[in-house]
Amino acid sequence: MIPELKTTDAQIETVDKDVIPTLRFSQEDVLTDPAAIKRRRHDAERATTLGNAYHGKLDIYFQTEDGSTKRVYTTVWATHEEYLTLKSGISLPLRAVVSFDFY
Repeated sequence: MIPELKTTDAQIETVDKDVIPTLRFSQEDVLTDPAAIKRRRHDAERATTLGNAYHGKLDIYFQTEDGSTKRVYTTVWATHEEYLTLKSGISLPLRAVVSFDFY
């Protein structure tokens, strides 16, 4: 299981959502705990509600194929079976998402 991420962690790079399509993601899920995977799905649905109803942004922490953790501050427009649709139609694989930070 991935340790709890801290928003002040200097090792986490913040990226612009427009960079996401250029990144590579593992085919394996970054989460292995079934409860954590279920919680991620719930948080993804919550993020979609926040984005659609209130146009609210949040931080999404995710891992790239090389194992580095990144953060993006954006709006989630939709949660699909295998990916999230972010503002501007950008897709982020759900299997790459470590956690969400709601404000």
